[in-house]
Amino acid sequence: MNQPTRVLITNDDGIGSPGLHALAAAAVRAGLDVVVAAPASEASGSSSSITAVEEDGKIAIEKRQLEDLDGVEAFAVHGAPAFITMIATHGAFGPPPDVVLSGVNRGANVGRAILHSGTVGAALTAGVNDGRGMAVSLDTGLNPEEIHWDTAARLATNLLPFLLEQDAGSVLNLNVPNTAGPELPAYRTATLTRFGIVQTTLAERGQQHVRLAIADTTEAPDPDSDAALLAAGYATVTALQPVTGTVLPALDALPHAASRG
Repeated sequence: MNQPTRVLITNDDGIGSPGLHALAAAAVRAGLDVVVAAPASEASGSSSSITAVEEDGKIAIEKRQLEDLDGVEAFAVHGAPAFITMIATHGAFGPPPDVVLSGVNRGANVGRAILHSGTVGAALTAGVNDGRGMAVSLDTGLNPEEIHWDTAARLATNLLPFLLEQDAGSVLNLNVPNTAGPELPAYRTATLTRFGIVQTTLAERGQQHVRLAIADTTEAPDPDSDAALLAAGYATVTALQPVTGTVLPALDALPHAASRG
């Protein structure tokens, strides 16, 4: 008998996030073998950091009971999302997961700025460890009247069979419009735009301080990019490469190499 797919649900918004709970609930409804492990407190912007709070060489892990998720093991970890993924692959929460679902993040993760996202960092760490990962984010904007977590959670679990068909190490970045209705938004493959939805700028530089400001991006995105397609109402899917090298010219062709005697 085939065993159900083992799924780790994590995030960077913390164990109490409603987006995390919605994603876990959707995974349970899909018949997956679910374990939840998420930061004890918010860890946004942690990228692929594997930092954790140690005391006497040990990392604190607290077992939690999540509402309406009876039977699902859940853990609050005093560490970053990528750290949680890493230790999960070594059996910290039972059998290593077949796939990591990270989210649902409050706010889109688009463009090259995803480098800094803890949501994306957890999924990328799954890929680095020869697993599969998916980062899931909901384009809520800054002050939404309603947040439709279930839309993103359903699209993520519907996309999971496709991810499981891909080679080990595959990672997807899913961004979902904050909409509800009888029909789910359609998937569209998308490139990464060169920038995020908002940009951080230096507003002030003093003798002993700096002050930052957040502003909407004014540059128009490419039409096939995640930012443009998400704004058009599509659920965007972008394949990410966890870590890859590139070809360099032969170093022995450089002048300094030839001058060595």
